Amino acid sequence: MTEREITLNQGTGPLQGVKVVEIAGIGPSPHGCMMLADLGADVIRIERPGGQMLTGGAHDLLNRGRPSAALNLKDPEAIETVLTLVEGADVLVEGMRPGVLERLGLGPDVLLARNPRLVVARMTGWGQDGPLAQAAGHDMNYVSITGSLYGLGQDKARPHFPTNLLGDFGGGSTYLVIGILAALLEARTSGKGQVVDAAIVDGTAVLNAMTTSMLHGATKPEERAAGLLDGGTPYYDIYETSDGKHMSVGALEPQFYEAFLDLLEIRDTAPDRYDPANYDELRRVITEKFLSRTQAEWIELFEGTEACVAGIIPMAEAVKHPHLVARGTFVERDGQVQPAPAPRFSRTEATLGLAPAPTPGADTRAALTAWGVADVDGLVERGAAVQS
Repeated sequence: MTEREITLNQGTGPLQGVKVVEIAGIGPSPHGCMMLADLGADVIRIERPGGQMLTGGAHDLLNRGRPSAALNLKDPEAIETVLTLVEGADVLVEGMRPGVLERLGLGPDVLLARNPRLVVARMTGWGQDGPLAQAAGHDMNYVSITGSLYGLGQDKARPHFPTNLLGDFGGGSTYLVIGILAALLEARTSGKGQVVDAAIVDGTAVLNAMTTSMLHGATKPEERAAGLLDGGTPYYDIYETSDGKHMSVGALEPQFYEAFLDLLEIRDTAPDRYDPANYDELRRVITEKFLSRTQAEWIELFEGTEACVAGIIPMAEAVKHPHLVARGTFVERDGQVQPAPAPRFSRTEATLGLAPAPTPGADTRAALTAWGVADVDGLVERGAAVQS
C-alpha cells in the first residue's frame, strides 16, 4: 500500500485555515470532526495503533475528510508529538471518559499551557461532572434520562428509539460543533481558549425544548401518541399503502389539511378534525383510503402539493430522489454514495476532502510531516508512531 499525499488546508469551506487535532473516539466525536473537515477545517485524526471497535476502513464515512495518524499514547514521545501538534492547532477534540485525557498527560491545563488560544472540546454522554460522569453508557441510556426517549414512538405500550440519531448525533456531535464554533469565535476576540464540555444529555435536553414547553403549557400529556406531533392526531401520522409501504402525513395547518382532504377525496366522509372525539373515525377513513392504492400512486398524486404528504422510502431509493439529486444532497466518490457537506454557502463552498483512510494509521508519516512534526521516521522506528 502506498502512502497517500497529505497537504494542509485541503478543504474549501468557510473553516479553511482552522486546524484541529482529533483524538479518535467513536460515534459523536468523529461525526463532529467529519463535519468540521467537510466545512474546510484541516483535521488530523490521531488513532490508536490498530484502530478501535466500530471504526476504520475506507467505507467509514465518519472518518472522511482528514488523514489518519497512529500514535501509541502510552509512549512519552507520542504524548510530546500530540503537544507539538497542539502548539499549531486551534482546536483539540476528544471523546473519552472524564479523566482519561488527564491520565495520559494531555489534560486541559497541559494543553492550554502549550497553546493558550486552544479550544479543548470534550465529547461525552453524561458530561465532565455529575454522579454518572464515570459510568458507562450509550446513546439510548443518555436520551433515557432526559425524558426524550420516554415519548418517542406511536406505541403507547413502550417507547421506540431512533437508532443512535437522537443522542449521538442530534444531542451529541451537533452541539459539539456548535460549541467549537462559538468558542473559536470568542477566542478570536479574547485571544484565550477554553474547554467545551459537550454532553449528550445536555444537547438532547435542548433539542427537546419544544416538547418541554408543550408540557408546561398543558398542550401535550406526557404519553406516547397523544400529542400534536407524535401520532396523537390522525392528520400527523403514518399510513400504510396497498403494497405494504407507507406514507407520512403532516397536514397540520388548515390550508394544508384542506388540500389533503381534496387530494385524498375524503371531504364528504371525514368528520370534523377539531373534535378529538372524532379522531378514531377520521383515522379509520384515512387508513382505508391509503390502503386503496400503492405508494407509487400516492407519491405521484401528492408530491409537490400543499397537502404535506410524502412517501417513506429506504436509503437506496432516497439517494435517487429527484429533489435530492437536483440539490446534490448525496454524492458518489470512489464508488461510495454519501451525504454531501451541509449546510450550503454562497461564497465559500464546502467540498469533500480526503477519503477515509483504508486502515488506521495509513497517513501517519505524511500527516505528521505536513503538520511540521520533526523526525517522523524516528518516531515510527521507535514505536511511538505507527505507519500501517
